Amino acid sequence: MMLAIRTLTPSLILSAVITLGLLSQQAGAALPTQDSQGQPLPTLAPLMKSVTPAVVNISTFTNRRVSNPLLQDPFFRRFFSLPQQPQQPQRQRRSQSAGSGVIIDAKQGLVVTNHHVIANSDEIHIALTDGRSLQAILVGSDPDADLALLKVEADNLTEVPMANSDALEVGDFVVAIGNPFGLGQTVTTGIVSALGRTGLGIEGYENFIQTDASINPGNSGGALINLRGELVGINTAIIAPGGGNVGIGFAIPSNMTRAITQQLATRGEVRRGSLGVALQDISPDLAEAFGMAADEKGILISQISPGSAAEKGDLRSGDVILRVNDIAVENTAELRSKLGVWLIDSEIKLELLRDGKRLQKTLMLDQPGQGSTDGGSYSSSLKGATLAESDQGVVIETIERNSPAAFTGLRSGDIISAVNRRQVKNLDEFAKAANNSNRKLLLLINRGGNVLYLALSNR
Repeated sequence: MMLAIRTLTPSLILSAVITLGLLSQQAGAALPTQDSQGQPLPTLAPLMKSVTPAVVNISTFTNRRVSNPLLQDPFFRRFFSLPQQPQQPQRQRRSQSAGSGVIIDAKQGLVVTNHHVIANSDEIHIALTDGRSLQAILVGSDPDADLALLKVEADNLTEVPMANSDALEVGDFVVAIGNPFGLGQTVTTGIVSALGRTGLGIEGYENFIQTDASINPGNSGGALINLRGELVGINTAIIAPGGGNVGIGFAIPSNMTRAITQQLATRGEVRRGSLGVALQDISPDLAEAFGMAADEKGILISQISPGSAAEKGDLRSGDVILRVNDIAVENTAELRSKLGVWLIDSEIKLELLRDGKRLQKTLMLDQPGQGSTDGGSYSSSLKGATLAESDQGVVIETIERNSPAAFTGLRSGDIISAVNRRQVKNLDEFAKAANNSNRKLLLLINRGGNVLYLALSNR
């Protein structure tokens, strides 16, 4: 006799575990445990009913003027004896894109989404789950963090409270809500797969939450929530070699979102402070050379920019940063992500290791780019890179996301010691060497102790 065995699928296990977690974390909450037939039913439905009204669909419209390309061809115009200048009025074409957003302040009507969802749009509309469609205005946007803040005028809105994303741990259950492929609001579940993901080249400041909750095109700007219905992240990117979800999605942590949106709400822009240092990660050999304990982590300062906050605060090349505001830092990417939310004139406390001794320093962050210049003034390939002088050469301070410089292979913190085989110690020498090249720039780069050449076009 064959026995009928019901397979306990991963989705069923996940549903049961989520329910247990939900019941334990919402102790005392009256959650339904039976369906309409009186049967036990594990479900996230009550939680979703309270949260989904705060997640909106976003449509953007861009007006583009188009004309017949044949009428722009001088040969075509001469052949048919048409006027040299086209007289035909150009037609307008409206293009539309879709994404998601999250209401974070119901009283003020503030909605957070990704910068890339609303970039270059002429009109922005949001659709609520109750059927309302509202026109939104852009309060401010931050391309480096890929966040934007919108505002709508409406009553009876629902907001999602923000959680402390620093309290997240790998393995925590999360729910992603958004508008994938323009289908309408969709809910998926998963866990936190990793924290502090950086170096992906997606944004200027990266500190992503990685999740296996299904995230697809259109989910950008949507909510990643915990089982208490709190916002822990804004879904922003996926790894999709086949064009769809493969279980690797990324979200901007709520703590970074909170800091950025507060600045956008008050100023309409983000004014980040700068330390004015070039940093490198510490290898085991370097750790031993600098007298660090076997289990100690830190970041090595390789150079100081003249006139910077670091110079004013008596930081020195060779100092090792152990802690920032009493929090240990392990690598340069982690510190860079913290810089993404620090304002100009912010006061920070550093614990340093110098010549085997521990020091405490308090610094006031400066305006970025003091004593620096835009690389675009030297070469079109360097547009978007901020160059500054250091004691080792010319240092790349920052690189704008999606700028020409971002596609050259250069990175923030790179030190340019030579251009076209000519040593450069300052921006004047850099300019002379670059101006003497008509076709290519051959840069000698020092990157964290590794030396390499990069060849860039010089148009």
